Amino acid sequence: MANLNVTIAGLTLSNPVMPAPGPPVWNGEAMAACAAAGAGAIVSKTVSVRPAQVPTPNMAQVRGGFLNTELWSELPVEQFIEREYPLAKATGLPLIISLGYTAEEIADLAPRVRPFADGLELSTHYIGDDPTPMMNAIRAAKDAVDVPVFVKLSPFRDMKSAAQAAAEAGADGIVAINSFGPCLGVDAETGHLLMGSQGGYGWLSGTALKPLALRCVFDVARAVDLPIVGVGGISRGIDAIEFFMVGASAVGLCTEAILKGPQVFGKVVREIDAWLDQHGYNSIQDVQGLAIRNWEQRAFRTHHVPPVLDVDACTGCGLCETSCVYDAIRVVDRKAVLDEERCYGCGLCVSRCPVRALALA
Repeated sequence: MANLNVTIAGLTLSNPVMPAPGPPVWNGEAMAACAAAGAGAIVSKTVSVRPAQVPTPNMAQVRGGFLNTELWSELPVEQFIEREYPLAKATGLPLIISLGYTAEEIADLAPRVRPFADGLELSTHYIGDDPTPMMNAIRAAKDAVDVPVFVKLSPFRDMKSAAQAAAEAGADGIVAINSFGPCLGVDAETGHLLMGSQGGYGWLSGTALKPLALRCVFDVARAVDLPIVGVGGISRGIDAIEFFMVGASAVGLCTEAILKGPQVFGKVVREIDAWLDQHGYNSIQDVQGLAIRNWEQRAFRTHHVPPVLDVDACTGCGLCETSCVYDAIRVVDRKAVLDEERCYGCGLCVSRCPVRALALA
């Protein structure tokens, strides 16, 4: 069994998987359910100085992803202080309290929630390309409390400069990323938009968000020396491993916990553990940043380099032949045959092979 302990900004977690703020942590019982299912820390749903008026409908599964027009919590912060945070603290896990949005609101909220907070997460979902409001919010939190302050970045701005601005303002860690949008969904049977927001728009999360989230974490990790919580499209242990490889120290899940329930936290933890064992790694730290290091040592190529074919491993499924637009690979007698002269080295067949019989040279 691998060592799954991680320390982020001074907080020690028994495993690196936690909820991201949203419906799965909307109240104390929900937070406790995430803890019981195997999360390594609790992140509460975002609160602000007044409850949100959330439009309905506000969540929908779409092909490849998820749309929502969720806002911050519809519960007052007073209720969280009186009831919900104590229930979360009773789990014994570190509690990171999510707050929004302006410096003035953070200055009001942070001291009030401090008795329950092992850390704060500041949402920047509604902050544009100018980092000044984010920086002011971070400074307000740092002035108000003595616990680690994480800031959650949306994927709209240049991630490197945003992370550098957050570090300059005193952030102790980065959470990347928030959902992406605005996006639109339509029910073809009725002609109605899926979201009940005033503009009809929603925000994209779930599986479709993962490549964007990985890019953002990759950029942040190369820009600042701060711990990163990777969020966006994580549904399996291998997804979390990919985030560790591009520099994340821990990961957050929201959409998958909505779709599958809180048991997903323990499932992802077990899958991380199994993957590390199967690949001979002793800890998460052994793979952290691996993709960055490999990328820095890469040889950039513009000439065509065919993949390496392991004929013995090939099962003849035919996926490579179906998707090769250059007709460079065919299945003959249930084994792939590669025509290196026709191959353009695009790599698609490597990514599609279910048994890894093809590999990049």
